[in-house]
Amino acid sequence: MENISKMIDHTLLKASATQADIKKICSEAKQYGFASVCVNSCYAKLVTSQLKGTDVKTCCVVGFPLGAMSTAAKAQEARCAVADGASEIDMVINVGALKEGNDFYVEEDISAVVEAAKPAIVKVIIETCLLTDEEKVKACELSENAGAAFVKTSTGFSTGGANVHDVALMKKTVGNRLQVKASGGIHTPQQAQELIAAGADRIGASNGIALLG
Repeated sequence: MENISKMIDHTLLKASATQADIKKICSEAKQYGFASVCVNSCYAKLVTSQLKGTDVKTCCVVGFPLGAMSTAAKAQEARCAVADGASEIDMVINVGALKEGNDFYVEEDISAVVEAAKPAIVKVIIETCLLTDEEKVKACELSENAGAAFVKTSTGFSTGGANVHDVALMKKTVGNRLQVKASGGIHTPQQAQELIAAGADRIGASNGIALLG
C-alpha cells in the first residue's frame, strides 16, 4: 500500500471546532506530513502560524457548505483567506444554478473566486450526491473553463460523500488538465486506495491518520 500522506488534506470543518482543536490537527499534519490542513476561513491565520516552516499548506473552504451565497461574498471570503495565509481554496458551487441550467452563472461564480484567490489555487466542490452524472460532467467542464485547479466531490455535509464511480467520471471529464479531490465519508485505508486508483489526486478527510493504515 502506497504512502498517501502527501495526498491528504487533514480537515476540521465542524462548527464546534475550537482553537485547541485546530492546533491539534496542525500538529498531526506536521507529524504525518499531510498535504494541507483544511479549515473554515476564520482559522486561516492560526493555521498558517502553526504550519510556519513546514511544507504543509493552509487550505480554507469558501461558500461552505451550501454554496448559495452571493458571488461577491464568496470572492471576498477567498480574498481574505488568502491574505491570512491560505494557499488553497475549496469553494462550493451554486448547486441550484447548475441544476436549473444556468451555466453562465456557475462559471462566473467560480471564475470570480479563482481571480480573487490568486495566487492560491482553487478546488471546486461540486457536491456530487445532489447531481446527475450529466450535471457532474457539466460542473467539471465549467470549473475547467473558469480556471480552477481541482474538482472536488463533496462537502461532507450533504447527503453523501465520495465514491469510486463519481471520482472516475470526474477524472474522465477533466483528464490531466485538472486534478480531482475525493472527500466525504472516507474512513478506511482501503476506501482511500480505491478512490486514488479511480483517479483521485487528493483525499479530504477529518480522520487522515486512520487512512494511512
